[in-house]
Amino acid sequence: MTRGALIFNAALTAIALSGSIAGQEPQTPPIATFRSSVDLVRISAIVRDHKGRFVQDLSAKDFVILDAGQPRRIADFRKDFGGVSLALLFDVSGSMEARLSDAREAADHLLSWLETERDETAIFTFDTQLQEMTRFTVGLKALPRAMAAVTPFGATSLHDAIAQTARRVGSREGRRRAVVVLTDGNDNASRMEPDEVSSIASAIDVPVYIFGIVASIDNPAAEERTLTAAHSALAGPLADLAARTGGHVSIASTPAQRSIAARQIIDELRHQYLLAFEASGNPGWHPLVIRARDKDLTVRARSGYVAGRYPNSE
Repeated sequence: MTRGALIFNAALTAIALSGSIAGQEPQTPPIATFRSSVDLVRISAIVRDHKGRFVQDLSAKDFVILDAGQPRRIADFRKDFGGVSLALLFDVSGSMEARLSDAREAADHLLSWLETERDETAIFTFDTQLQEMTRFTVGLKALPRAMAAVTPFGATSLHDAIAQTARRVGSREGRRRAVVVLTDGNDNASRMEPDEVSSIASAIDVPVYIFGIVASIDNPAAEERTLTAAHSALAGPLADLAARTGGHVSIASTPAQRSIAARQIIDELRHQYLLAFEASGNPGWHPLVIRARDKDLTVRARSGYVAGRYPNSE
């Protein structure tokens, strides 16, 4: 094993230990894992046809992987994989004072679509600091009671919180992993820039879904909007962050919109393909292009990975 791989492995172990909490882990059914998280690069990919429908009958030979422009052989391929490992990340900074109840409603919708026997969820909140409200728990169907007592206050370190939470989810093996951020999109206190965060989440294959919780006047898609998409806090760099990780931004202002957006996010996670290929021996950032051989199909996946070292947020 190379020195870079040893460092990478040690860093992963440290992250997993730092994210754990004393006590017994919930019992879960046996889950499949790729044969190595060190020398294989894992990719979650969602495929749609020209009408936007999920495509579920592909095999490894139907995909092309380009690593820094070079084709790579697919070493492992799964389409029937374990459950979902979902981190719900609540923005509880001062700007969410009027929207936190809507965020809780959106989270209730997300939890309602999870499967009791195999899906796990953790609950996190943040203002300028990240706080774990509920550790990863299989079968979680309700928010912790403490969420009802949370009072939004303070500045917002949105980018930092996403990076930290993505790391927590990145240590969860054998499931389709994702971070769903319930936020108005404002950030006024992060040390990190969106492109740094997307590199971290992309490198460990954790899609980031930004669930925009805003009033109709702040929703670029609403008739009563006062903001265009170009001026929304949920567009631009934040939307790019989500896209680079294989996720996307959903903006919801009404109960119906929140219900639909929640269902769409869980549906996407259910329809992921999981591919893997051997990591490059050249250390550093490697841009990735994942596409289907059928040009009528669209593939969404993360945009790159780091070879030879584990990206950090310091």
